[in-house]
Amino acid sequence: MSARRSLEGQVAVVTGAARGVGELLARKLAARGARIALIGLEPEELKQVSDRLPTDSAHWPADVTDVETMERVAREVHERFGKVDIVVANAGVAQGGPFADSDARTWNRVVEVNLLGSATTARAFLPVLLESRGYLLQIASLAAITPAPLMTAYCASKSGVEAYAHCLRAEVGHKGVKVGVGYLSWTDTDMVRGADEDEVMRELRQRLPWPSNRTYPLGPAVDRIVTGIERRSSHVYAQWWLRGMQAVRGCLPGLIGTIGQREMRHFEPRLAAGREARTGLVGAGGAADEKSRAEQ
Repeated sequence: MSARRSLEGQVAVVTGAARGVGELLARKLAARGARIALIGLEPEELKQVSDRLPTDSAHWPADVTDVETMERVAREVHERFGKVDIVVANAGVAQGGPFADSDARTWNRVVEVNLLGSATTARAFLPVLLESRGYLLQIASLAAITPAPLMTAYCASKSGVEAYAHCLRAEVGHKGVKVGVGYLSWTDTDMVRGADEDEVMRELRQRLPWPSNRTYPLGPAVDRIVTGIERRSSHVYAQWWLRGMQAVRGCLPGLIGTIGQREMRHFEPRLAAGREARTGLVGAGGAADEKSRAEQ
């Protein structure tokens, strides 16, 4: 296990910083002395987060899927702070429900934000991370380790970012840049609360085996992410038991494929009844993304 590095004076970039994991992560990194660059879709919320931080900070409203915008933001962050030591690609959205009933544009948007937006973030900031021999933490999910019915877009996107980050680690490690993957189970954020507003999604999750059927508090999860950043870890687990899932992940597709059929049969009538209400991105972050695209 790597020793912890002091974050005092380090410059950390956090995407998806207006709320949830990103907002609390920014606060905890700043509490350890890091200077913070906040990126997200909600200017007012970002400003409020920035104003509350105890260290030097600034914010940039940006869509992480916009290549030109992210390249400009990376230049401006470097000009503003003089360097970038840490980038946390945290921005993400989710959609729930059967694939066959899903809106294609919404499904594609989940993959676009979570996978392509993460790659766009890394592409924009990689030159300055090479200068500083810095650290990129890609936030993935339990959804990268195990498939889950009714979460096809989210699982596909998080599996994708995990694989891409592993590949990138091998490409840039000899140049001094560390790349980590962060894994979270169901954590108390706007996204998870938004998903739980769907009665079927909530009940299906409650039927999962322990410990994956719990919603975990945000604070301890982010504390573990901060520790991973301090250690520049290759793998960061926001809940203790996720590390053990790596050992059994090869068995999970077959197991979920069998059990999932039974669960889908059980919930099919209720899924059909709620089809019309299950059309958009979930949670406040999802609503912000939809609003931002509507205004363009």
